[in-house]
Amino acid sequence: MNQQTTTLRARSQTQNPGDTAVDERQVLVWGDRVNLRVKVFGKGRDVLYLHPSGGLVVDDFLLDLAASHRIHAPEFPGTSPEDPYAVRQFQDLHDIVLAYEEAVRRLGLDRPIVIGQSFGGMLAAELAATFPDLFSAVVLLDPIGLWRDDMPVVNWNAVPAADMPSLLFANPDSEEARAFLALPEEPEALAKAMAARVWTLGCTGSFVWPIPERGLARRLHRVHAPTQIVWGRDDKLISAAYAAKFQDLIADSEVTIIDDCGHIPQVEKRAETFEAVTRFLEKVETR
Repeated sequence: MNQQTTTLRARSQTQNPGDTAVDERQVLVWGDRVNLRVKVFGKGRDVLYLHPSGGLVVDDFLLDLAASHRIHAPEFPGTSPEDPYAVRQFQDLHDIVLAYEEAVRRLGLDRPIVIGQSFGGMLAAELAATFPDLFSAVVLLDPIGLWRDDMPVVNWNAVPAADMPSLLFANPDSEEARAFLALPEEPEALAKAMAARVWTLGCTGSFVWPIPERGLARRLHRVHAPTQIVWGRDDKLISAAYAAKFQDLIADSEVTIIDDCGHIPQVEKRAETFEAVTRFLEKVETR
């Protein structure tokens, strides 16, 4: 098993003082045909973090959470620069779900908490429904996976890049939004970053579009773990009205709506999201 270490620092939050060592573990899954790369950092109760369609970012929300939890964050197959064609080993979303369950076992995680954002939220919900005893708690941050004709989910792969900030953030000119969307200024690095972003969106999008709904609504009743659904009230990508639908379909669930917030609450309203998630986890862990 290969492993390497980098060091990151969270900004402006006291919950995560100093530098955080981020290790990379590699686990073979899917008949040992896919080498899944997993960022591991923090200490405490195990958390599996499933990233959105744009790829894995070890952001300050995760670094703050790492002060009290050990985060395991896989890179979706194909989104790792070292192995861009790994995604071709999978035919459909069900294959991905099975491979991720295998990764949880090979990482040695015993009923971890799962936190998923957007595309990662859908994947977390699918895992929790397919394997009801896999997780001790579920946190879904603006998840996709459900569909209503009167509230269509925006196809982010078809949206011009200039329009994305206003779709993702309630306040696209905020410091948080600008930092999240920033690209390198050097031409060669910019070209590589833009190509990587397009490729990553394509890897995840191939399991979602043309409609990001694969029958999840029929399976959510199987989710037994206590579940928190967090949504930005001003999400323009997927309406916050979907939060009530998720809550209706998951028996042991609660909803937190964050005001003046778009599709990425852990970035745009980091403090509020961190408080809501940690409060929920503390309640679950004391049951």
